[in-house]
Amino acid sequence: MKISEIDALDERLVRIVPSPRQVSYQKMEFTGFIHFTVNTFTDREWGDGTENENIFNPLNLSARQWVTSMKAAGMRGIILTCKHHDGFCLWPSKYTEHTIAKSPYKNGKGDIVKELSSACADEGMKFGIYLSPWDRNNELYGQGKAYDNFFINQLTELLTGYGEIYTVWLDGACGEGPNGKKQLYDFPRYYETIRKYAPNACINICGPDIRWCGNEAGDTRESEWSVVPYRTCETEYTASISQTNEQDTSGLRTIKASDRDLGSREILQNEGNLIWYPAEVNTSIRPGWFYHADEDDKVKALSELIDIYENSVGGNATFLLNVPVNKEGLFSPKDVERLKELGHYIKASFSEKNNVALDAVIEKIDVPCQNDCDIENILIDDDKYYMAPQGKREIAFSIRWNEQKGLKYIVLQENILKSQRIEQFTIYYKKDNEFEELCKGTTVGYKKIVRIENIMTDEIKIEINDSRVCPTLRFVGVYAER
Repeated sequence: MKISEIDALDERLVRIVPSPRQVSYQKMEFTGFIHFTVNTFTDREWGDGTENENIFNPLNLSARQWVTSMKAAGMRGIILTCKHHDGFCLWPSKYTEHTIAKSPYKNGKGDIVKELSSACADEGMKFGIYLSPWDRNNELYGQGKAYDNFFINQLTELLTGYGEIYTVWLDGACGEGPNGKKQLYDFPRYYETIRKYAPNACINICGPDIRWCGNEAGDTRESEWSVVPYRTCETEYTASISQTNEQDTSGLRTIKASDRDLGSREILQNEGNLIWYPAEVNTSIRPGWFYHADEDDKVKALSELIDIYENSVGGNATFLLNVPVNKEGLFSPKDVERLKELGHYIKASFSEKNNVALDAVIEKIDVPCQNDCDIENILIDDDKYYMAPQGKREIAFSIRWNEQKGLKYIVLQENILKSQRIEQFTIYYKKDNEFEELCKGTTVGYKKIVRIENIMTDEIKIEINDSRVCPTLRFVGVYAER
């Protein structure tokens, strides 16, 4: 593209900014998923809706244990599978008999949605819901509006009976119902209901607020853009119809959630409508999403979870980690211990006490700023920020100490209220009075975590090599080896 074309495109791109609900969600960074239903007792991943309610009887259930364990990991919110594809409801829904009210749990008087939402409130955690549109138990499935009415009724029960809901996680799974027909989900109507009863809640995956990263393994992209084609938000619910990711794009390229590039200048130059649509990375602490006793020795290693955290939260996405509940109604001991280890590592590694940038001096190399948005603002984790003048796409500055420091992490954050701008950056460190390249990177967005090993230095230099219109930086942290 010509320089004039890049300028015009970039001016258009930086006008796309997040909604308040999206900003709030991204600031949560790390949240928990809990999968629990009749599958836990049948040792399956997907139920078929014919399960007898009598099999569901967790004798030692403790929602408080779930919440405190996830809180110890550093999570800030929890999503519960209130109803999975089997149609079994963890609350006493008035619209079906396939619920906890027909089970032996608490003699049919139980309500696990209420137990968890109350425990979250007590522990200062946010509560979200997963409600599968695919209900393999309900005879209305596949009958169009009649089933949508049923689904809306259940959605309304959850949105109005359990306090503030921070997210609704909509799965796109779609199969045949008892009548051999598939249901064409009325997603716009579902969204309207959510906005009506939970206006601050993000609608995830099959929704307009937060998108799926494209896999369930915790894999991430090198360059994660939040500004993407508007039609990206239609990818998952369109796929729910065909069970593929392909759609009519009117001559434009097909978009898949797993595409490695969703938001570069080259990808966006011919796109008319754009949207702020950040990614969420989801995976399970075990191979399966539901509990299986034969996976007790397959809990992900701490090192693997740290890698996923660094590449998701530190790669301009959020991290949603599933922990399954066992037949007793508890997180298993190995899962609890791993969550505790992970939380300890995150807290210690990224604590303010461990941020040696607070003891440093910034050396301005080439950092003119707009108004009072000066470079010193980036050392304090607050609402102040740095912003270069219009058209100044490249900047450079150094962070210097009066003694050698052993460094482990460098964290960069843009001010996403001004959109996502940084296209490329390079970090150098001083060795024997000369700067050597430490790493190169592309996108920053909400947060970029750069992990470094065995570096001793008294100065680092950060260059923003390319950005859209002009770069912003809200925060830079430099964390020492512990």
